[in-house]
Amino acid sequence: MKKIDYSGQTAEQLKEQMAGEKDRLQKLKFAHAISPLQNPTRIKASRREIARLMTELNAR
Repeated sequence: MKKIDYSGQTAEQLKEQMAGEKDRLQKLKFAHAISPLQNPTRIKASRREIARLMTELNAR
């Protein structure tokens, strides 16, 4: 998702999305610690998605 996609959402929806993304990041990190992921760039993408959500929330 890009920033444009977040413009139509409420702050509560953004917070819910951020909580879900943080859970996904945590699961990816645990899975990567146990055995290497086939696509470790998903961790990076998840961190960036959280940053985008936080940026949008702070702008409001």
